[in-house]
Amino acid sequence: MDKPPRGTALERVFETLIGGVFERGYGLTEGFVAASTVEGLRQRLLTHRRNGEMYPAGVGRHFDFQHNAKVRGDVIRWIDNDSPAPDECDWLAAVGGFISYLNRSCYTGLCDFEFHYASYQRGSGYARHLDQFRDDKRRKFSLLLYLNDNWTDSDGGELVLYPEDAEPVVVAPLGGRVVFFRSDQLAHEVRPSLSRERLSLAGWLKAR
Repeated sequence: MDKPPRGTALERVFETLIGGVFERGYGLTEGFVAASTVEGLRQRLLTHRRNGEMYPAGVGRHFDFQHNAKVRGDVIRWIDNDSPAPDECDWLAAVGGFISYLNRSCYTGLCDFEFHYASYQRGSGYARHLDQFRDDKRRKFSLLLYLNDNWTDSDGGELVLYPEDAEPVVVAPLGGRVVFFRSDQLAHEVRPSLSRERLSLAGWLKAR
């Protein structure tokens, strides 16, 4: 994605996310990508799951890695950063534009990213945690895109954020909503989905 001209709608979306992090520890917005892209990503996730192409996520990395459904119950599939799929290209281009904007405006030194699809079946969630590994500090920011269709409060599956010195914040996983926060600072959890599958795209913006 080319550098967004100052004052464009996309630049305002970027500023909303950045401003939210500075003001309260997290950014929240819609409009990061088009609704048609959100729907395309949702359909790709569902296709991967139907085809048995997703696998249980684990906790930790390398020698600490383990599967523990009581802590984390989603199944995932990583997205290739060079994916030729149009909807994935749209998402990755928007992420690349956001990284460029962050580097220009906030001197973040970001140089890479990684994202995966995540499906939480009914009754599964993810216990409170931080997104940065103890032995790998490259993850600087977490970025989430929800892919749910017509999600309601009775479906559960909320993201709960735990800002320091503030009350927890409960975020409904509405389709098209984006959440942005520091990977090493903001603890969070995913409440269990109560009635149906919860869909998202989750990942991290990384420095060297």
